[in-house]
Amino acid sequence: MDRAGIQKAIQSGKTALGIELGSTRIKAVLIGADHTPLASGSHAWENRHENGIWTYRLEDVWQGLQDSYRSLCGEVLEKYGIPLHTIGVIGFSAMMHGYMALDRDGNQLVPFRTWRNTMTGQAAEQLTELFQFNIPQRWSIAHLYQAILNKEPHIREINHLTTLAGYVHWKLTGRKVLGVGEASGMFPIDSQANDYDERMIGLFNERLEVEKLPWRLQDILPKVLVAGDAAGVLTEEGARLLDPTGGLRAGIPLCPPEGDAGTGMVATNSVAERTGNVSAGTSVFAMIVLEKVLSKVYPEIDMVTTPTGKPVAMVHSNNCTSDLNAWVDLFYEFTQALGVEVNQSRLFEVLYQQALAGEAGGGDADGGGLLAYNYVSGEHITHFAEGRPLFVRTPESHFTLANFMRVHLFSSLGALKIGMDLLFEQEQVQLDQLLGHGGFFKTKEVGQRIMAAAMDVPVCVMETAGEGGAWGMALLASYMLNKAGNEPLENYLSNKVFVREKGMTIAPDKTDVAGFATFMERYKKGLVIEKAALEGLR
Repeated sequence: MDRAGIQKAIQSGKTALGIELGSTRIKAVLIGADHTPLASGSHAWENRHENGIWTYRLEDVWQGLQDSYRSLCGEVLEKYGIPLHTIGVIGFSAMMHGYMALDRDGNQLVPFRTWRNTMTGQAAEQLTELFQFNIPQRWSIAHLYQAILNKEPHIREINHLTTLAGYVHWKLTGRKVLGVGEASGMFPIDSQANDYDERMIGLFNERLEVEKLPWRLQDILPKVLVAGDAAGVLTEEGARLLDPTGGLRAGIPLCPPEGDAGTGMVATNSVAERTGNVSAGTSVFAMIVLEKVLSKVYPEIDMVTTPTGKPVAMVHSNNCTSDLNAWVDLFYEFTQALGVEVNQSRLFEVLYQQALAGEAGGGDADGGGLLAYNYVSGEHITHFAEGRPLFVRTPESHFTLANFMRVHLFSSLGALKIGMDLLFEQEQVQLDQLLGHGGFFKTKEVGQRIMAAAMDVPVCVMETAGEGGAWGMALLASYMLNKAGNEPLENYLSNKVFVREKGMTIAPDKTDVAGFATFMERYKKGLVIEKAALEGLR
């Protein structure tokens, strides 16, 4: 679209705006009818640790939203020479889970408790046993029940329990709703009904009868909507909250607020059954869209949904590239000591490529008998509360640079592989491909080949993978406004958004797959070494 066409689209509201409140950045992305970003704005922020709670203050929320929207408007004016007064549709997303409790007048009862808090272990354990469904500590229902167990006085005053995205949406529209993907991080979802699981709601209410609270759980939870549903319009007060200058018009429709997991699925076109996406950086998590619900409870696997309510298995490992990055930093120190100036990006590229060296380059498919644990922090999949990064070899190991790098890349996926094997081997989950994004895939081919070897499925990296969750939220907003009748979200994305998308897919190599399997045998046997290090190195 040329500049004049973009100007006309902006003035006539042929646009969609997605705003995502991430852990360290609030980002706004405005897209046109072709789903291409037209302008963006952002605001950096950080959580606070106050009185033992990881939180964000409400004033920081609104300051950040206003700043990101203001910077977006500034870019629109600079690039296209026109002010932004109206938008076709708006959507908000945020980091999932947490605890936002409000009273009858909409006042916050306690500081917002984010997903990062780990004070709900007792509640999570009891609810998992009660529901026979894995309830992670970061889920809203775990926070609520822990507050009840702790007899916190504010419990009786709760009128509305929501998430950060739900709170923002409510303040802007007056509607207490959530997209089903976001709701699935509050309370378990029945994917047949696309609503909270009635059986579990009943079990929770029975558990609370002795408390004689003035509410039932269903009374305080937001209404569940699916992608494409209308979710209210921007009120006059909401327009002023987002844009205090008064330039933004009221009456703009909003789509259901979603979580960052859902927007990540949308941004990588991973909402259809038998697809999945894996984000690999400081931590690594894979989200697999299932054809059916799992047969039993796995503490290693979280169950959430797509923005349309399809069940999704999420495997999350705390540790991915942090220890690997530390080794690369050590190599960088070495080059500095030699007086050799090497760009760090180039150093990463060279070292990563060493992992693909074959026999001629000193490499072995299994990493030559070397072993590494990248546990900078604890790892729940392998049951470690703390981490001790380790590199281990025997006198017979083939100790080469190629094997050293290969094993550290293998180790970055070791815990993830254990969780994923529960899906592949225990549940017979079928997967057509994984969409990869994050720093692990930055060096061309390397991360993809390693991931394909680990998961034994093709791995694709798309050019738009870096657009992020705000773009994914804008796509969900556009879908609500522009879908054809009952057009499924996966069809809309495949046929209208990603149809011309360029990406590179790498299929698993049989030798690599066998090598990774041999490494994993060594990895599992060596966990006793990690345990000894944890006990011996305090």
